Amino acid sequence: MASAPRKVIITCAVTGSVHTPTMSPHLPVTPDQIASDAIAAAEAGASILHLHARDPENGRPTADPAVFMQFLPRIKQATDAVVNITTGGSSLMTLEERLAAPLQAQPEMCSLNMGSMNFGLFPMLDRPREWQHEWEPKLLEATRHTIFKNTFADMETILDKLGKGCGTRFEFECYDVGHLYSLAHFRDRKLVEGPLFIQFVLGILGGIGADPENLMHMKRIADKLFGADYRFSVLAAGRAQMPLISMAAAMGGNVRVGLEDSLYNGRGLAKSNADQVKRIRGIIEGLSLEVATPTEAREMLALKGGDRVAF
Repeated sequence: MASAPRKVIITCAVTGSVHTPTMSPHLPVTPDQIASDAIAAAEAGASILHLHARDPENGRPTADPAVFMQFLPRIKQATDAVVNITTGGSSLMTLEERLAAPLQAQPEMCSLNMGSMNFGLFPMLDRPREWQHEWEPKLLEATRHTIFKNTFADMETILDKLGKGCGTRFEFECYDVGHLYSLAHFRDRKLVEGPLFIQFVLGILGGIGADPENLMHMKRIADKLFGADYRFSVLAAGRAQMPLISMAAAMGGNVRVGLEDSLYNGRGLAKSNADQVKRIRGIIEGLSLEVATPTEAREMLALKGGDRVAF
């Protein structure tokens, strides 16, 4: 008798803090745009929605809880998808700023960056543009001489306040092999427990490169460190997105799409987050796999449930 098809979790990262409004007219900026795009992505098959906020006046990344609260309740009302709020925010934000919205919202999931690193966005300045806002090139240039700070003390604070304090579980974002060992350190100290949900992040300048060999190496080391007590997903930046997440699905993993990670859908700009969700859903189903529902994702990741959040 044939076994049931494997379930694949699709995460959609709706807006992020990497791209700027000048780069795409389809990037969600206002709370209404973020809510509408997130809901459409869920309807297309995303079971987890990874969310940042932006200043509705100019599109600049913001950590203001009041802005998050303009779209979080609407998303919860309209869809059963798991809400995953960033604790990374932007590399230019303080830890206190980054934690303000998650601590108020107490979501089922949050992202957790597993180490300090260079996070270089400044190469995007190489393409000539007529910038809509003065802050856009300044933010990109600032990443040339700043560090994305995630010390062991920072990570301990997040695990204590959000994990222990709010029952939130984490999407552990690992930008290089050393981040996997940092996660294993927290596991050995019993500050985290399985099933771990590990996001392999490939293609950010300062982290591991976006190529198949690196994806295979990340998977090999994660298998060595965590055995059967983890699930992995793959995030690949820019044009590497679809090739590498398709590979991840074939390798037994889960996938992340969204305009935070790539503005493209094939050769042209994606017109919405749902476009990317539909594209990867077709690839997953073409591999004779099935897309996980939000209920199935909650079971797979041992989440607390949407009835236990504070929005």
